[in-house]
Amino acid sequence: MYLLYLREEFKTLAKGSESWLFGSFIFTIIMGIFTPFIVIGIAAVLFLLIFFRDPERNPESTICSDMVSPADGRILRIKHNKLSIFMNVHNVHVNRAPLEGEIRDIEYKKGGKLPAFSKNSDRNERNNITITTDVGDVTVTQISGTLIRRIVCYIKKSEKIQRGQRIGMIRFGSRVDVTLPNGYAFIVTKGQKVKAGETVIAVCKRGGQN
Repeated sequence: MYLLYLREEFKTLAKGSESWLFGSFIFTIIMGIFTPFIVIGIAAVLFLLIFFRDPERNPESTICSDMVSPADGRILRIKHNKLSIFMNVHNVHVNRAPLEGEIRDIEYKKGGKLPAFSKNSDRNERNNITITTDVGDVTVTQISGTLIRRIVCYIKKSEKIQRGQRIGMIRFGSRVDVTLPNGYAFIVTKGQKVKAGETVIAVCKRGGQN
C-alpha cells in the first residue's frame, strides 16, 4: 500500500520543474566526479523531487458548490471570511481552484521576503487571483516566503476553470489566502491540515448546487 501511495504521489511533477531537476542531476554528477560529497547532490535531487511532486487530487465532496482548499498545508488563521494556509517545504506547492468559474482578474504585486507565517508577510510578493463563480467572487492570494521567491501562474484572465484545477505554484515555502463570497462559511479549524483540490474548507449556506 505504501509503495502504491509513493507511486501516485510522485507520478506527476509540477510544470517548470525540469530545469531545476536537470540542474540538480548535473550538480550531483559533478560532485561525484570531483569531490567525495556526492551525498549532497543526491540529497538535493531528492529534496527537489519531493518539492515538485504534483499528485492527482479529487474533491472529497461531489457537491460542486463545496469549496475545496487551494493549497496543501496547515491552516494558519481564520478571520471573518478569510483563511490563510501555510505551506511548508515538504508540502505539495501546486495550487488549485477552490470553485469552478472564470478568471476575472490576476494582479501581481512585488514585495518583501518575510516568513510566510508572519502577520507582516502581507507585504510580501503576491499574486491575487479573482474568480467569478455562480455564487460570487472568490479571491485566491499566493504569497511568497523567505527563500527563493517565485510565484508561478498557470492561468490567464477570462479563462474558465474547473473546481480543483491547477492554477499555479509557489516555490520554496509560502502561504495561500482565500476569501469567501457572501453566504459561505468555513467548516475547518485553525491548525487543521488540508490538501489542495481535495479537502472541503467551506460550504454555501444559502443552498448548494449538485
